[in-house]
Amino acid sequence: MGGVALDDGGCAVKAPDGGWGWAVLFGCFIITGFSYAFPKAVSVFFKELIREFGVGYSDTAWISSILLAMLYGSGPLCSILVNRFGCRPVMIVGGLFASLGMVLASFATSIIHIYLCTGVITGLGLALNFQPSLIMLNRYFNEKRPLANGLAAAGSPVALCCLSPLGQLLQYQYGWRGGFLILGGILLNCCACGALMRPLTGPKKKEEDQETAAVEEQKPKPKRKLLDFSIFKDRGFVIYTAAAAIMVLGLFVPPVFVVSYAKKLGNEDTKSALLLTILGFVDIFARPTCGIIAGLKWVRPRCVYLFSFAMIFNGTTDLIGSMSKDYPALVVFCIFFGISYGMVGALQFEVLMAIVGTEKFSSAIGLVLLVEAMAVLVGPPLAGRLLDATKKYMYVFMLAGSEVVLSALVLCICNLLFIRNKTPQPDPSTKMEMAITDTEMEELNKAPQEDHEDGGAKEAETIHDGALETTTKSEEESPKETESDQQELSSAGVDSIDVEKVPAEGTQANGLVVEPESSI
Repeated sequence: MGGVALDDGGCAVKAPDGGWGWAVLFGCFIITGFSYAFPKAVSVFFKELIREFGVGYSDTAWISSILLAMLYGSGPLCSILVNRFGCRPVMIVGGLFASLGMVLASFATSIIHIYLCTGVITGLGLALNFQPSLIMLNRYFNEKRPLANGLAAAGSPVALCCLSPLGQLLQYQYGWRGGFLILGGILLNCCACGALMRPLTGPKKKEEDQETAAVEEQKPKPKRKLLDFSIFKDRGFVIYTAAAAIMVLGLFVPPVFVVSYAKKLGNEDTKSALLLTILGFVDIFARPTCGIIAGLKWVRPRCVYLFSFAMIFNGTTDLIGSMSKDYPALVVFCIFFGISYGMVGALQFEVLMAIVGTEKFSSAIGLVLLVEAMAVLVGPPLAGRLLDATKKYMYVFMLAGSEVVLSALVLCICNLLFIRNKTPQPDPSTKMEMAITDTEMEELNKAPQEDHEDGGAKEAETIHDGALETTTKSEEESPKETESDQQELSSAGVDSIDVEKVPAEGTQANGLVVEPESSI
């Protein structure tokens, strides 16, 4: 695997559920915020770009679309790089790419230049940070993983609330070129977050264990798959992937169109934009709260059904919100949508981790994101086509809600019909302890069986243990008499005597004859 320190020991080392894991969680919080909020924050500069290059709104919208497409579509590539080099190097290189893309875009002379720099290079850099951060979070947390996922997912609304006002301020002070340059510098923090992803190492081994490990290392090991397509043999993974693809078709549509919906109802621009702030503020608290609920003992084994409920909640909110006729109704819609959207965001990767496990998660998340990338590119344009044809936002929200509800039904019903409950597999350390215990039990069970077969002869050997050992060793060496020999002879009814050497014939120096095989 090259000269890097790989962090593929997560499946063999027990998750600490704390310690340095909180630093990993902080890094994942920042990376998640950049990954999801940055495509939306860049939209602040669209008006300046339209004026600069003489293009339309649809042309500038491609910047965010390409960013999201790279974030999701680069999943398999990220999985291959992580399995080859480890999470930390991939994230540091990704941070450099994300920053480089924005810096190069600040010198753009055409909209195509921005597509390539901001969309492709920065999008790839964010993708190389987002997926490895989730993999490391999965390795550092097990019992507290639902809470960790909820806290990490909260980075998205927090970053959105910070980056959007920051982008407006930068545009006002330095223009879009200066704003891009400063944002490129801010994205260098991804490198610092990547440096926090320290590989997990097991406890120090004893000398005997080290010798055993050295012998095992000399044995040829099978090559590790860079992208494990055998994950598609898992029914649970296939069902989750299908449901996630349907969900993404409608999940991101309401936040895109709710501001335009409010403007059409006759509200001011600032008042309409406040709806997204309300949605994001509710989302900040919904994700950690949902993580706490998902971590409860009686809820965690049924986390798939909680995820299905969150999607039904989200889809039903879209269906009811489609009937909104005034601003207060849209405010209520944004509150409930923020709650349900936060629940979905906190649970989507937690459920995937629970389905595939730690070992295959790096390949699974890459393949899932690739499938979702196709849905992300199709969903909003499909809703836009429907809006152009009907001129009514009600149908757009109804379509989005129907797609999310359908995904929940697919996940829940297929899980009930086709997935059998699997007995939980113990950790590797637990397996080793069980193996040692089984070996000890076998040895203990063998002992009484051998004693039973030997019968009285075994008992005689036990009584004359010292004498027998002396007789056997006398052929090779001349050991001295021990105290145990005298005690055993006296306990057998023989007076205490001085024995310097026991001949092979069993004759003592004073004339007393002791037969080794006899029972006294």
